[in-house]
Amino acid sequence: MPPAKKKPRTYDHARTRAAVLAQFGHVRDAVGGLDPDQLARPSGVGDWSVAELAAHIAWIADSLASGLARPPAAVAELSAAEWPFATASLAGKIAEAARETLEGAPLPELYDRAGARLAEALEANPGGRVLDLWIGAMTLADFLVTRTVELVVHTDDLRRATGLDVPFDRQALAACTRLLSDALALKAPGGAVEFRVPPFAVVQCVEGPRHTRGTPPNVVETDPLTWIRLATGRTGWTDALDGAQVRASGERADLSALLPLMS
Repeated sequence: MPPAKKKPRTYDHARTRAAVLAQFGHVRDAVGGLDPDQLARPSGVGDWSVAELAAHIAWIADSLASGLARPPAAVAELSAAEWPFATASLAGKIAEAARETLEGAPLPELYDRAGARLAEALEANPGGRVLDLWIGAMTLADFLVTRTVELVVHTDDLRRATGLDVPFDRQALAACTRLLSDALALKAPGGAVEFRVPPFAVVQCVEGPRHTRGTPPNVVETDPLTWIRLATGRTGWTDALDGAQVRASGERADLSALLPLMS
C-alpha cells in the first residue's frame, strides 16, 4: 500500500503572531540606527540599496495590514508550504512597491506607522480570516507563517549588508525553517532522504527506497541559517558543502537540482 498522505504542519497562531511582531520590532530598532552611508550600501538583494531593502521590510508589515482591511476572500487557495512556489512572478510588483514605500516617508516614520497598523490588524482578526492576495487566497494563519520567512530572510540580508547584529526571534526562525523544509518535501516528495535542520525540522523527501529503521542511508543536515540561505539562493549548494555548512551522505543526498526553492 502507498504511504498515507501526511497532514500539513500546523502552527500556533498566537505564537506566530507574536514572532512576526517581535522580528519586525528587531528590524525597526536596527533600521532606526542606520546612518546615510549605511543606507546607501548595496543590500545584496538584486539592485536594492540597504534603504530600499529596509523600505521593503516596512512594506511587508504595512501590506499585511492593508490586506486585512480589504474584504476577505471566500476560500483559501494556497497553503503555507505552497507559498514559496507562487512568489516568482511578483518580483517586479514587489520592487516597485518598495520604491513607492521609500518615497512615502522617512524610514523611522514608515516603521512606526507600519508596526502600529500591523499590531492593530492582527489583534482584530482571527487566524481563519481568508486574505485576498496577489498570489491567491490564503488564511491569515498560513500567510502569517510566510511573513516569518520574509522577515527572517531579510533580517539576514540586513545583517550581512550592514554588519549589525540584528537579533532573530527564535519562534520566527523556527517557523521560517519549518515552512521551507516542508516546501522542499512538497517539491521532491518521497522518503529516500532524511533532511534535518536541528533543532527545528526533520522531513522526508526525494523519490526512492523508503527508510524504515536504523540509520537512514541518505541524510542531509545543516543549520537553520544555512538552510534558509540555500532555500532562497543566498548560498550555493557546492559552497555550503565545501564550507562544511552542510553534511550530506548517501547516493541520493545531492539536493543541488532542487535549490533554490525561491529567490
